[in-house]
Amino acid sequence: MKRALTFEEKYKAMLSEDASFEGVFITAVKTTGIFCRPACRARKPKAENVIFYDSPQEAILNGFRPCKICKPLEQASTTPEPIQQLIDELNNNPYIRIKDHDLRTRGIEPSQIRRWFKKHHNLSFHAYQRMLRLNAAFHKITVGESVTSTAFDSGYNSLSGFADGYRSIFGKAPSRSKAKTVINIVRFTTPLGPMFGCATAQGVCLAEFTNRRMLETEFKSLCKRLDAVILPGTNKHLEQLEKELAEYFSGKRKQFTVPLHTPGTDFQQQVWNNLQQLPYGETISYKKLATGMGITSAVRAVASANGYNRIAILIPCHRVIGENGDLTGYGGGLARKKWLLDFEKSIAVAK
Repeated sequence: MKRALTFEEKYKAMLSEDASFEGVFITAVKTTGIFCRPACRARKPKAENVIFYDSPQEAILNGFRPCKICKPLEQASTTPEPIQQLIDELNNNPYIRIKDHDLRTRGIEPSQIRRWFKKHHNLSFHAYQRMLRLNAAFHKITVGESVTSTAFDSGYNSLSGFADGYRSIFGKAPSRSKAKTVINIVRFTTPLGPMFGCATAQGVCLAEFTNRRMLETEFKSLCKRLDAVILPGTNKHLEQLEKELAEYFSGKRKQFTVPLHTPGTDFQQQVWNNLQQLPYGETISYKKLATGMGITSAVRAVASANGYNRIAILIPCHRVIGENGDLTGYGGGLARKKWLLDFEKSIAVAK
């Protein structure tokens, strides 16, 4: 049986502003009448003044109102509308250049844009635009367009400037980079917090919460295994990923159809394929998973492969638990794992 979080565990998560508990509980403060997200940065209340609820709706029904700082009625870390419009515009036409003057003309403060992109993409806004242009240039060159025309279409005033910028990203000259793989990356929001999605032309290769442990290691591993570079930008697989995950979180989807691209060892591939066969709303132990694969003696190896899964939810490693029924390690955090299991069970029972 899955153990519920104690008051002390929730209070500790609230004090540390732990975003991995996003969507798991709501903190209501009796002295102010306000309720907040777990990671709210507002002044922390004393334990005796706190009530924890499972959802914002429950807090509202008990007379509390939403915090104006963390806005718990909105999805966590939702991209502000003006910034989302900029991203959409750049995805539709990566060759345009949006400068500080252009932002001010639109009524947007450039420093706000710089802070947001640095925080959520670890890039400046201008670097983000430059990488989108080079991403588009890569695809033009790989389908046969000349380096010269691509360079000037990308806004460069000289071939040498384009070659230097291109080589700094791809590690190769434009004329020699056709064998390189591009991994597109997007950021999107879910009820459990923001996620990164990555995909090649073959399919989705990563879907992880943005605060997942060892995320940088996963990025580096993908780039090494695929001889790839990760660049901002979307593709048809990422658009399908966002659509299907939105349907999953709304309770309308139990299986995923978006193509996956999962580089790994033959054994890891075997484990990940078996994970995708696990029924929605059910759980299995590592031992039973190994037994079902005919390798009872390799429980630890199965657990290790489970931990190397880079595609959360779609390859449902959250459905694997300890033999005694306890929740075990999950890269996105045990609180998210419990939420996902409870959510799937409630949908399965309701239908």
